[in-house]
Amino acid sequence: MSAALASLIALLVAIVLSIVSRINIGLVAIGLAWLIGVYLAGMKPEAIAKGFPAPLFLTLAGVTLLFAAAETNGTLERIAHRAVDLARGRAALLPILFFVIACTVSTVGPGAISSVALIAPLAMVIGHRAGVPAFLSALMVANGANAGNLSPLSTVGIIANAKMAEAGLGGHEGKVWFANLVAHIFVSIAGYLLFGGLKLRGAARFTIEKSPFTVQQRLTLAVLFAWIAGVLLLKLNVGMSAVVAALILIVGGAADETTSIKRMPWAVIIMVCGVSVLIGLLEATGGMELFTTLLAKLATPKTINGTIALATGAISTYSSTSGVVLPAFLPAVPSFVAKVGGGDPLAVALSINVGASVVDVSPLSTLGALCLAALPAGEDSPRLFRQLLMWGLSMVVVGAVICQLLAGVLSRA
Repeated sequence: MSAALASLIALLVAIVLSIVSRINIGLVAIGLAWLIGVYLAGMKPEAIAKGFPAPLFLTLAGVTLLFAAAETNGTLERIAHRAVDLARGRAALLPILFFVIACTVSTVGPGAISSVALIAPLAMVIGHRAGVPAFLSALMVANGANAGNLSPLSTVGIIANAKMAEAGLGGHEGKVWFANLVAHIFVSIAGYLLFGGLKLRGAARFTIEKSPFTVQQRLTLAVLFAWIAGVLLLKLNVGMSAVVAALILIVGGAADETTSIKRMPWAVIIMVCGVSVLIGLLEATGGMELFTTLLAKLATPKTINGTIALATGAISTYSSTSGVVLPAFLPAVPSFVAKVGGGDPLAVALSINVGASVVDVSPLSTLGALCLAALPAGEDSPRLFRQLLMWGLSMVVVGAVICQLLAGVLSRA
């Protein structure tokens, strides 16, 4: 058996285990990556370890430390009480509010990852307090952020448009943003209807007691607002700036270091980073190329949009949309269309963008991981992991169907 095939099978095994067991698949993924990489692919352990996502780890650790500090000193609870007032006691409006806020922030420049890092910790706490299912809160925050992620102002939108220009498909920034927005609005409406949104409409109105902020909580609020402003306006690194913000709270006596560190969701961080190590092996051994080559052989001129969305969605479920999928696939659009024997290059490019983006609620992607990391105490993180994973995997097919039906229409609009 080749190392490429073995690494692909290993990933499938890890995914299946995450669905049928409560084993932390981050540990499983690291073990499988070591066994296959060293004893089948002939790699050194140091080379395998390079797959560990240090930037993602810093982002997750920094953000969760900051918000763990804000939660343990009661600040998030106070903020949640006031934020709920925006819905005027109607829990059914909260998921919609999460989507709109995340989409707005993402569209104006920070992009999906920064938007979810900023919003998910608050939204998950607010939703928990109001009785909104954690799965629905996560879906609306992540999909809302993704809906604005291909704006011409966002980092991912800039990458997508630049790579399309390399393929001779420049000048379509509006269509790139709009196609992605439409797809995420559609799946978010479906999620709202299927996973508890309508039931919330029948719930009794709730009221939240407004307690005054303590001195420590006021300091926490000031630090949080300064951190948000720094990320949005000064483009500070999300994770590292969050560590500094948390340090200010600890030194200033607004948070306890030991309690905050214990409150961090270490199991989730190990889960996500461990799987990333296995993904790195998959890329190094050619398992990803093997997968995409097999799928490309199934395309025809009539099914090319859905097929490429299916392929990019499957890869983006466990890989980086902006760092791997878009840079690899978009410049190759003309040759891919020629190889298949026909198709609209712009529609194919839009399908790549949407197919790769709509699956990013998966916990194997940064957005899903951030929502998991923001889960309040008392919620079942393994259950939410499985729910997000199943949603992400289902979006591989849903995204392909959407692109097959609408990509051609939107490209000609």
